[in-house]
Amino acid sequence: MAEAHPTKRLQLWFQDEARIGNKGRVCHRWWLRGQRPPGLCDRRYQWTYIFSAVRPATGDDFTLVLPEVSTRATRLFFDAFAGALPEDVHAVVVLDGAGWHQLRPADLPANLTLVTLPPYSPELNPVERVWLYLRERFLSLRLLDDTEAIIDACCDAWNALTDEPRRLQSLCAYPWIMRVAS
Repeated sequence: MAEAHPTKRLQLWFQDEARIGNKGRVCHRWWLRGQRPPGLCDRRYQWTYIFSAVRPATGDDFTLVLPEVSTRATRLFFDAFAGALPEDVHAVVVLDGAGWHQLRPADLPANLTLVTLPPYSPELNPVERVWLYLRERFLSLRLLDDTEAIIDACCDAWNALTDEPRRLQSLCAYPWIMRVAS
């Protein structure tokens, strides 16, 4: 990889997306033994998606909340992400093999290289832990009125996560990633 981009600094990033909506998610909650804890449930189907790329070595992130998950949305995310990178950086982005990630190299910005994880291995992508953290602490057991409220909740949750210094790095810095990234 370094030989292909000799004048660039290589950075290792991990990317994933999460669906957030009215249909809440069951989460762990302390409650009285033998009793079921109360929780809110909504039967509507409104969703939005958080697309995020995280650099575990530093805790840097790039995040967009988009209305759909598709090849078009993925291309939009990667174009914006590539535009936010410094001129002297080439990002190696590790992601799962979802169908909407199958972009042709011609569709990718020149400063990105995509590396697909093996099938059925979400535990290798540290961004999955970020989604669990957000859902457990900010996005579960809530009723959200409409798509705008869902977007606001996603943005508020992400801002609360990134306001805590080094929280994102602590969630994503798996030991094997730190050995590879150093």
